[in-house]
Amino acid sequence: MNAESVVNQFFAAVERINVDEAVTYLADDVSYENMPVQPVRGKDEVRNLMSAFLAASTEVEWRVLRQHSVDNVVFNERLDRFKMNGGWLELPVAGVFEVNKDGKISLWRDYFDMGTYMDQLTALMQSE
Repeated sequence: MNAESVVNQFFAAVERINVDEAVTYLADDVSYENMPVQPVRGKDEVRNLMSAFLAASTEVEWRVLRQHSVDNVVFNERLDRFKMNGGWLELPVAGVFEVNKDGKISLWRDYFDMGTYMDQLTALMQSE
């Protein structure tokens, strides 16, 4: 399976809000780097973080707007959408993924604006 297929299958599992399946696409020593915050290292730590941020979502859509891969590196521009409290949080994201020789994601790095995320999250949580 090529790198792009691995990333696409990972996204599909995330969209199903199936964290257990999603982490099967990650290397044991994966580094998950949301660029505005500190990196999270290791599959178990990423599982914990994913479980926490997906827990409030009833639906998830990661719309890939553009994607390109070179060897084992996948670059994409996305609109990550999370349905919470009846509304949608929409976050523009640029992602970089490295897939190791075992076909597992060893680096997941997302670039996004934390202010955009927090403003929308606050508004959605106040609508409870």
